[in-house]
Amino acid sequence: MPSAHIPSAETLQSFEQDINRIRDNTQANVGQADADYIRNMIRFQRLLDLSGRLCIVLGFLHPLWWVGGVFALGIAKILDNMEIGHNVLHGQYDWMNDPHINSRKFEWDNAGDSGSWKRYHNHEHHTYTNIIGKDRDYGYGLLRLSNDLPWRPKNVLQMVYYWLLSILFEWGVAYHEVAAERIFFGKKRKHSSLPISREQLKKDFFNKISYQMFKDYIFWPLLCFPVFFQVLLGNICANLIRNLWTSTIIFCGHFTEEAHTFSEEECKNETRGQWYYRQILGSSNLEGPRWFHILTGHLSCQVEHHLFPDVPARHYPAMAAEVAEVCKQHGIPYNTGPFFAQYFTVLQRVWKYSFPSSEGKQQAA
Repeated sequence: MPSAHIPSAETLQSFEQDINRIRDNTQANVGQADADYIRNMIRFQRLLDLSGRLCIVLGFLHPLWWVGGVFALGIAKILDNMEIGHNVLHGQYDWMNDPHINSRKFEWDNAGDSGSWKRYHNHEHHTYTNIIGKDRDYGYGLLRLSNDLPWRPKNVLQMVYYWLLSILFEWGVAYHEVAAERIFFGKKRKHSSLPISREQLKKDFFNKISYQMFKDYIFWPLLCFPVFFQVLLGNICANLIRNLWTSTIIFCGHFTEEAHTFSEEECKNETRGQWYYRQILGSSNLEGPRWFHILTGHLSCQVEHHLFPDVPARHYPAMAAEVAEVCKQHGIPYNTGPFFAQYFTVLQRVWKYSFPSSEGKQQAA
């Protein structure tokens, strides 16, 4: 493990037991209050979505109606993707046996197909977090964020790539698995763990983006035809708000200055305690009030999400205090800080690794 002081086997075993205790105690309290919470959140999100769309239409009365509508629709899309969609797709509410609020059937308001997301995010990223060569979410195939990867001339422009990825984040989510499987470009992968056919992956990709394009940029504007362009621009701006916020929160949870990377070799035959240790070293938290945690889908508690991805996320802030205390007791670093301070280190990291360095595992390009 890439740490100045690697805990002993005895320490990691004790650490594992303490983390398991936090999980078990929280799971014992999961129940009706959580079911009520997610159902109320879905009702609120739908009401905000419809209210935002109505205000966008009323923009012909005064520009402030349009601005307020765009903001409301943007927040509704953020809630759908983060506090609802992301958490439901992790199976956090499967225990409810609800026919709609479950990881098998839920589809979010996002260009990315939920089935594809679950394969490369839920399984791959959460299993192999920050393991170079195994976690395709580390840099998303565009960004060099550590000396584990050789510098190439194209990396000079990665600040530009970063901003483009942030603006178009839902399309990056949609294309991520397709790109990794070399569906349209590049040499076909010799070995793939894709559980569906390449044709099915391609079909699912086009079906979802076609639906999303039709809904946001044709159906809603045509439904309000006299103000077609007003509604079209409103939907574009709402999606932009969602994309920028979502990408920023996700980057703050994974790519701050103190987030560690790992090699495949050092992660072989991990114990559960070592896996917990890796999740904590590779994650970062954000501090803020309750409303802030909700708007991030509780990914402001990225450490706890990586430790307990299937626990209802509304419990993460309380769990975070316990996890931080356990880390302190065992001498394990726990990365947390205010939003702007953490985000600044993300930008520093993207900039730093845009240029060649002789440190670490740098190789000649």
